Amino acid sequence: MHAHVNPNSAARPGHPADPRQLDLAAEILRHLADPTRLHLLHLLTTEQDVTTLTEQVAASRSSVSQHLGRLRLAGLVQVRREGRRMLYRITSDHLTGLVTEALGFAAHTVHGIPHHVAEPAGK
Repeated sequence: MHAHVNPNSAARPGHPADPRQLDLAAEILRHLADPTRLHLLHLLTTEQDVTTLTEQVAASRSSVSQHLGRLRLAGLVQVRREGRRMLYRITSDHLTGLVTEALGFAAHTVHGIPHHVAEPAGK
């Protein structure tokens, strides 16, 4: 069971955000600003080892390991040992959603698909 922040205190669109949340969100987005790290996070909704990940991204094994290390230190991926292999996985469904949304936004832009915009309340 996980504790959740009171939704009334969480940042909502159009409302002031907690400065600590803004700082942490900016730090998380800095980690996602690298295409290799973004791709790794996208792949890590299931546990995978460095070899499997290296086969799927355009980076060397050494580079993948370094990116995974940065993501682990930032708390964005978790790791567990299985024999000699280290298995990595994304730490949060919120982070998975953020990565999915970023890639969806990019797909709309790349393919010329109009972006979704919610209608203002009362219209």
